[in-house]
Amino acid sequence: MITVLLGLAGAVVYGAADFLGGLASRRARAVSVTAVAAAVGLAPLLVGLALLGGRFGGEAVRWGVVAGVSGGVGVLLLYAALATGPMSVLSPLTAVFTAVVPVAVALLRGTVLSPLGVVALVVAGVAVVLVAAVPDSGGARLTARGVVTAAAAGCGLGGIVLAYDASPTDAGVATLVVARVVQAVLLGAAALVVVRLRPGGPPHDAGSAGGPAGAGSGAVRSGPGRALVLVVVGCGVLDAVANLFIQAGLHSSDDPSTLPVMSVLNALYPIGTVLLAGLVLRERLTAVQATGIVLAFAASVGLALS
Repeated sequence: MITVLLGLAGAVVYGAADFLGGLASRRARAVSVTAVAAAVGLAPLLVGLALLGGRFGGEAVRWGVVAGVSGGVGVLLLYAALATGPMSVLSPLTAVFTAVVPVAVALLRGTVLSPLGVVALVVAGVAVVLVAAVPDSGGARLTARGVVTAAAAGCGLGGIVLAYDASPTDAGVATLVVARVVQAVLLGAAALVVVRLRPGGPPHDAGSAGGPAGAGSGAVRSGPGRALVLVVVGCGVLDAVANLFIQAGLHSSDDPSTLPVMSVLNALYPIGTVLLAGLVLRERLTAVQATGIVLAFAASVGLALS
């Protein structure tokens, strides 16, 4: 039960971070927003390290580097995909691969799920697609390149969950700190490259800058620079807190089914995004998204009981 609660909490907080990243990305380049948010996210992780402790052993550092590289590359590939194809297809596709990769690895390791658990995971996977599906009015054409890039992005983002799962239990927050430093460096370098290639131009990157799949939402109206800074800071803090929830959930139980359960729940982050878009921006949920949210909660109950 605690694993499911931590997974859902992480997904909701990820979704909130993604929402704020989406708002900020309407005023600044998405890759720049993500780079700054990644750097800001170091602060709460360092506080968590001081309060909760952690050990920077060889395994903790190694898996932290893997998580940072995997996440950084995944985010960059996601932007590349969304810049060349319809978000309504590529965003859910990325989220699905984010969930499927850790599940596949767990099954290959010999993890056996109960019948109820299998059904709940399948229902949750369907919910991911439905919740992440958003209308795309840009008329972008779906291409093989976009599909492959989105799938690769999902694999990279799924790699974060695998790396956190593989990190030693006594590593605690140390693995997250290493991952955040690596990701901030990678995204910072990418942001510098983008700025040099398109100096002074309008924001061009597609997507948003929040959760593991970056499937951002809603538009934002122009606001003062101070508000933009606060939004980016909020994005970074919430993203770091979500990582704490996911790491805690992965190490909350010795049950081998914890990995697939957490990976699928983690991919439900669009719930937080679309709910906040409705509350703050007054965006209406589509019938498809509402159905996805209902299925997501039903799947969560099934996972808790399995």
